Amino acid sequence: MTHVDLPVRALAAEILLAVENGQSLSQCLPPRLAGVAPSERPELQALCYGTCRWFHRLDAELQQRMKKPLRKPDRVVHHLMLVALFQLRHSQHAHYAILNETVEACRALDKPHLTGLVNGVLRAAEREGEPAVSGPAAQYSHPDWMVEKLRHNWPDTWQQILTANNAQAPMTLRVNASQISRDDYLQWLQDAGLEATPTRYAPYGIQLTKPCGVDRLPGFADGAVSVQDEAAQLCTTLLDLAPGQHVLDACAAPGGKTCAILEQCPDLAAVTAIDQSADRLPRVQENLDRLGLYATLKEADAADTSQWWDRTPFDRILADVPCSASGVIRRHPDIKLLRREADITPLAGLQLSILSALWQTLKPGGRLVYATCSVFPQENHRIIQRFLKQQADARLLEPVLSWGIDTGFGRQLLPDAESHDGFFYACLERVDE
Repeated sequence: MTHVDLPVRALAAEILLAVENGQSLSQCLPPRLAGVAPSERPELQALCYGTCRWFHRLDAELQQRMKKPLRKPDRVVHHLMLVALFQLRHSQHAHYAILNETVEACRALDKPHLTGLVNGVLRAAEREGEPAVSGPAAQYSHPDWMVEKLRHNWPDTWQQILTANNAQAPMTLRVNASQISRDDYLQWLQDAGLEATPTRYAPYGIQLTKPCGVDRLPGFADGAVSVQDEAAQLCTTLLDLAPGQHVLDACAAPGGKTCAILEQCPDLAAVTAIDQSADRLPRVQENLDRLGLYATLKEADAADTSQWWDRTPFDRILADVPCSASGVIRRHPDIKLLRREADITPLAGLQLSILSALWQTLKPGGRLVYATCSVFPQENHRIIQRFLKQQADARLLEPVLSWGIDTGFGRQLLPDAESHDGFFYACLERVDE
């Protein structure tokens, strides 16, 4: 049986094994989705995302129920049982169907010798219900190191952060203010039978009560609106954009912020968007095309200015740097399996090097906004603290804001189960020496 012919839950088990071996869902899920019937795609996606979201809790239960771990060649069956446990604990599927279909999927994966084990483990799980799990890592379904880091960094709110990470993220829109007002677009949504409310902090943001396909959004194809989290939208409120400015969006893919900058101030002199990933730049162009916008796109390493900078200084720079993505786990639950504690220090080094390199391209009197979708201080306010010590012509700007936690070196938004993702922003001005 080819993998395309496999039952959905067997495919999900193979995808989860690939995630465990270091591939992200965004890498390994799309080709598999393309290979199944359109009617099966939502289920395959839900199984992969849901099992990743609850992986550490489900894994703790499965380990309790197994006398010994499976051999490495049979590891896919471990993931198959996790998928079944996810459905038993978090779905409305009939239990007998979950059990029968999982045993069949075990055969389809060419592991008939394990059908008895799978059947026995899952029948016990159904009969006995979810066991008590020990420790916050299993309770909140996060890796141990992440729980400890959050508990250390955010002693008063670590539990809320973990809970928010396990919530389904809302669908948030950014209205194209150069086309339509937020109030008028809210009316369009109401006329289309879609319930929505304005976002609390982002001036052009709208949050849908229930997610829907973009094909149902009025004017989407014509560029009236884009999908973007509220926290990510706030970058334009900090850049202080004005007509005639030259603006750089570093690390730009997939282009949401590039487009937001151009919508916010259509009379900018020029916008340059760079990204290291050749694979992701076409997505930036697609977004620009749909919105009828123009920017100069360059495939380049932001930290190596000799590759891409023509020596014309920028008035404004958005440095949305690579990070642990610990603030967007609810959108990318595979981060819990992929990220390691050992990743954070090298990331911090990369962030500081990008910031230092970009600084040289900023005009005196210009403004740079540093951003991450991380909740770890090591990647956020401590980077700004280190940078200000080494850069004599840098000054921290502290705009009066109604959102986020003032860290002393920028504003930290923690993920909110009801609204925005976790994000960090700091505004820096280059002082004319």
